[in-house]
Amino acid sequence: MSAVAVGHLGGPRLTLGFDRWERLDLERHLAVHGRLPTPDLDEVVAMAERAGLRGRGGAGFPFARKLAAVAARVAHPAADADALLPGETRGSRRPGADAVVVVNGAEGEPGSAKDKVLLCRAPHLVLDGAQIAASALGTRRIVVAVEDDAAARSVRAAIGERRMPARVVRLTERFISGESGAVVRAVNGEVPVPPGVKVRAAEAGVDGAPTLLSNTETFAQLAVLASLGPDLYASAGTADEPGTTLLTVGGARVVEVPYGTPLRTVLDACEVPPGDPVLVGGYHGEWLDAGGAARAVLSRAGMRAVGASVGAGIVLPLPAGTCPLGEAARVAAYLAAQSAGQCGPCRLGLPDVVRVMNGLCEGTAGVDELRRAAGIGRGRGACSHPDGTARFVLSAAEVFADDVELHRAGGCGRPTFGVLPLPVPDGSEGRVAIDWSRCDGHGLCAYLLPELIQLDRYGFPVVLGTDIPRWMERDARRAVAMCPALALRVTTGPR
Repeated sequence: MSAVAVGHLGGPRLTLGFDRWERLDLERHLAVHGRLPTPDLDEVVAMAERAGLRGRGGAGFPFARKLAAVAARVAHPAADADALLPGETRGSRRPGADAVVVVNGAEGEPGSAKDKVLLCRAPHLVLDGAQIAASALGTRRIVVAVEDDAAARSVRAAIGERRMPARVVRLTERFISGESGAVVRAVNGEVPVPPGVKVRAAEAGVDGAPTLLSNTETFAQLAVLASLGPDLYASAGTADEPGTTLLTVGGARVVEVPYGTPLRTVLDACEVPPGDPVLVGGYHGEWLDAGGAARAVLSRAGMRAVGASVGAGIVLPLPAGTCPLGEAARVAAYLAAQSAGQCGPCRLGLPDVVRVMNGLCEGTAGVDELRRAAGIGRGRGACSHPDGTARFVLSAAEVFADDVELHRAGGCGRPTFGVLPLPVPDGSEGRVAIDWSRCDGHGLCAYLLPELIQLDRYGFPVVLGTDIPRWMERDARRAVAMCPALALRVTTGPR
């Protein structure tokens, strides 16, 4: 994590000791944060309620309610022995099973680094929080689910130092890896994608047992709360939202700030020019123009007042000189390729969004077309991915409305530099291509791959220039094999 700069505004809590050590091993952790407190269930719930502790993974769900729901399920496992929860079978339920505590260390968003920083540099703080929750629930079953190699090594080393019965599970690095259902399925050894049917982890999670699943920073915040107590914890932040939070700014800088801090203060500290538009909440978040960024305050109410949310604490400034629509279209194409492909809004809706975004860049499409494409699957996806993607592109179209008009008039005159962070291709990503010396316009490819290929008015294929999603690779190979003219190709290698 040496490439990620870490700082703080106000007094450090989660990042305490980072100015002295690259990584806090157990001895350094104890010197900085002290011994692990052991409050009981009622005390933990009361502390979390009093401090208004919410999840830091994006949804902001109250931690006390989540913990209490798991505890209730453990206390009354057979309240309705004949009723099955969504996704349960008679064989999957384990009445009386110990609860499981899962640290969700999936950080699939390219613009986020805060959880990796915590796992690499303060793993014992995260494990303290997980152990406090596990002790309150009367269980020793702790799982840390991570994507990053360095984070996995750091956590395994910390578990060894503590000699605690916890295990590390590796996750696939994908945008949707952090969705709660996908994490549970990964821990269970199943295909790590959202289950398609909403199943509350508190009711039936890992191995069918009641599961407390929260993200890395949430458990670290719980450890700080238990160490400081609610009153001292509330000495930072606002009355409604005490404490601090971690922000990843620009993809390569993590800053700990108290709630209630103006966003402009953070941007100034990170040397972001006042005129730059800013994306907050990551690639499922919202854009703010310069005026909105100047008015925004880092709290639920403060961000809501400017039409945005803190989300998972991702702040991505867009510097002058690059084409905003081109940048948004790049991200939309990435999000479409990252879907699980389980439902119509992802399989067909997201490619349509990409087509319209490309049309906005080319000056051939309008915002009304984008609203129609983004709204078709709203609320009907197997997970929140299509809704989040729609929120991102519609916000871009609103904030960059002047650019839309410039493109309709012939272009904005700016290239797309690709400044918004995306994963670096490894050369294995496939794309559909057409050998035009062979194509006869049979149209079979559009029938076999409607997500990636449409026909123009003359019956010839128009290919969507995105990477082939993993779930579509078999269909793409079949389409290549069935092309009558042998014109369809799948290409790999540098773009």
